[in-house]
Amino acid sequence: MTFEITPRLTADGSFTFFSPQFSETFHSLHGARQEAECKFVEPTCLIQLANQPALRLLDICYGLGYNTAAALEAIWRVNPCCQVQLLGLELDPSVPKTAVDQGLLRAWSEPIQHVVLPLVTCHQVETHRLQARLLIGDARQTIQRVAQLNFQADAIFLDPFSPPRCPQLWTVEFLCWVGRCLQPAGRLSTYSCAAAVRTALRAAGLQIGSTRPVGRRSPGTVASLLAVDLPELSQQEQEHLLTRAAIPYRDPTLSDSATAILERRRAEQQTSDLEQTSQWKKRWF
Repeated sequence: MTFEITPRLTADGSFTFFSPQFSETFHSLHGARQEAECKFVEPTCLIQLANQPALRLLDICYGLGYNTAAALEAIWRVNPCCQVQLLGLELDPSVPKTAVDQGLLRAWSEPIQHVVLPLVTCHQVETHRLQARLLIGDARQTIQRVAQLNFQADAIFLDPFSPPRCPQLWTVEFLCWVGRCLQPAGRLSTYSCAAAVRTALRAAGLQIGSTRPVGRRSPGTVASLLAVDLPELSQQEQEHLLTRAAIPYRDPTLSDSATAILERRRAEQQTSDLEQTSQWKKRWF
């Protein structure tokens, strides 16, 4: 799909886009670049991992390409010789192309801009230190292609629009496929701290932790198959996972509409014996 895309300035001086389809901006207005660096690159420990000879990255919902750009810059700043293999999943190829055409990637160094351009225009790039492909289509299908390639990422960036707007990419079934693409010691990071998302990650076999708030009060989430050095959830967050808010989104065939997925969850919440989320809020707020 193609639509008019207008840049919006965020508080750290970088730009984002507004999606008419999802009625949301692609990034927090507190800072688009800040979000890429602090909610995705930092929690996945890429700076610490950069001294390895090779790394694999999976960028789910590539969007403007900020998460990928921030990751490559962080890795090569530490180790210019690190070999990076990257797969990006994106529904609408006009979004990253418009970001490049409007010069929004100029927030990063020229070498980063240079490697991102062919990824956006040709959907693949191969240099002496980067092999990257951009897979276009519904991520519920393209993630299965990633798994079939036996791609095991050191870091996964999970960056769809919010669960109420895009529940298709926060379901137990989708995240089970995502988990198959994460190597045991790897880390997945997302901006969301929604109880339904955290429950789904656990159902996918991942251990979860809380990342520091950036630009707003709510934290993000980091997950791994191994619970090594994951930041602990607070008591408040643990109790949130025992409420009806923690009932996850489900999409058994990986083909349902957002409306069907939302309605399925609402029906399950209405018949649940779990504590009402309003009672949890009264205790903590």
